[in-house]
Amino acid sequence: MFRTLFLSFSLLLAGCGATTAQHTDSVEADSIAENPASEVVPEITLLFAGDAMQHQAQLDQAKIRGGGSRYDYSQCFGMIAPTIREADYAVVNLEVPLGGGPVYQGYPCFSSPDSYAEALRDAGFDMFLTSNNHCLDSGMKAARRTLTALDSIGVDHIGTYHDAAQREKLVPFIKDIKGFKVGFLNYTYGTNGIEPRDGMEVAMIDRDRMAKEIALTREAGAELVVVTVHWGVEYVLTQNKNQENLAQFLLDQGTDLVIGGHPHVIQPMMVVDNEKTGKKSLVVYSLGNLISNMKTADTRGGALVRAVIGRDENGKPVFKEANYDTFLSAKPENNSQNFRVIPSWMPESIPVAQKEHWNIFNRGAEKIFNQYNKDVPRKHK
Repeated sequence: MFRTLFLSFSLLLAGCGATTAQHTDSVEADSIAENPASEVVPEITLLFAGDAMQHQAQLDQAKIRGGGSRYDYSQCFGMIAPTIREADYAVVNLEVPLGGGPVYQGYPCFSSPDSYAEALRDAGFDMFLTSNNHCLDSGMKAARRTLTALDSIGVDHIGTYHDAAQREKLVPFIKDIKGFKVGFLNYTYGTNGIEPRDGMEVAMIDRDRMAKEIALTREAGAELVVVTVHWGVEYVLTQNKNQENLAQFLLDQGTDLVIGGHPHVIQPMMVVDNEKTGKKSLVVYSLGNLISNMKTADTRGGALVRAVIGRDENGKPVFKEANYDTFLSAKPENNSQNFRVIPSWMPESIPVAQKEHWNIFNRGAEKIFNQYNKDVPRKHK
């Protein structure tokens, strides 16, 4: 049925708070990251957000807010944080290395302060994805430092590794979320032409390796498998054939959720029949930006998606349903403000001068979602 859906999609186009666990070298590949105090519940909610960018204007504003001695992001995620914390486990794509300073930089070669990751953690994000096209922007030392910094602030992370040996130890990554054992994997199409050196390991889109790691994740005890992918064409609001084919490949390996990012704009999301598992699966092609200083209308906001995981009649974990919401990445209008993520259900908080930017973004997103989404409705009407 999923292939039939792809064909229908192509014809249509033609006609028109949670628990955390640190990565450490002592974690074995077949281990399950657990919260000893975790209760067992009938269902959980996983939340996914898009690309957490950090352009120069964001760095400049955070430095002003910090008084020049530190970078302060405390305003950025306050309005969206309650929604993130409502989820049992929340995932974000960290599309910047944490270079350690003293100099930080925006596009094209990013490097951000640790306080940026801390602000994302404090907003409620539990897992940071690090396999993306900007992960090597500041070199191998910064890429490795990013992993150490994320460990130090107590968040989970997947996608890049100090070396191949560490990848062998840390993959598969399986999280026990209130009695549900969920496996997570993360891959990217490339690293902007910067090749990993000195043994640095980046999880790339390699079908043989992906199939092997999905199988290992199942064998290690994962009851559901989530694969997050950095793919697609930037600024294009619909997926392409390469994305569709890779999504189908991942479903054929038994993946339950396929969550995509990289285009910096939203793309469709759909619930499909998974012939491999005999159950429903969720495919999200792109969630757009979480926060950025991008300027074109379609990049000024993004989406988050919530996936509800429950149990079937035999007590086995299954994906049940999903919904989404949108938000604006609002720019500061004076030095008393910072960049802020403003959710769609708080329109009164959108600065007057940016309401038209929001309207253009939201109309475009709604047009795509209404036309192409399958069984993934908006939560806040």
